[in-house]
Amino acid sequence: MTRSSKAGRPSDRARALGRELVAVHQSLRSELSRVRRQLETAPDDVRFRLDDLRLRCAAFCDALTTHHTSEDRTAFPALREQFPELGDVLTELERDHVLIADILRRTQELLTDFRVEDAEKVRRELDGLSAIMESHFQWEERRLVQAFDDMDRADRTAVDFFGITSDRP
Repeated sequence: MTRSSKAGRPSDRARALGRELVAVHQSLRSELSRVRRQLETAPDDVRFRLDDLRLRCAAFCDALTTHHTSEDRTAFPALREQFPELGDVLTELERDHVLIADILRRTQELLTDFRVEDAEKVRRELDGLSAIMESHFQWEERRLVQAFDDMDRADRTAVDFFGITSDRP
């Protein structure tokens, strides 16, 4: 599955795409951890600010949704075109995106009318999200990083493929 540049080696630009996917995932993992830590302070911390939690969660949800939408619209079709043998993997990853989107929707609904007694429900949703997201990211990284490194991608950037960069969720 290796594609080469004119010099006979995969281009540095292409190799960077696989690393960028991993970096984007790490950034999203970190942001979810921050949301979860902020929620953990909710019942006990008099400084807890619901608006801050909602904003952090909304920013995270937006970043994750943008990432998955870009993969579905740009990255996965490009991979399917160049590496048809990845079709089943990509279909499963797209199904995960739907499951994750549903959890994000439920979490945001809970936060809309949040009361301290709802903290456990939100925690359970975030626990489920964390588990599915981690499994999804690990599988995606194991199966797709090499393909991203090997692909011919014309003038597309990491943002085109992943929706965000590793320095911004």
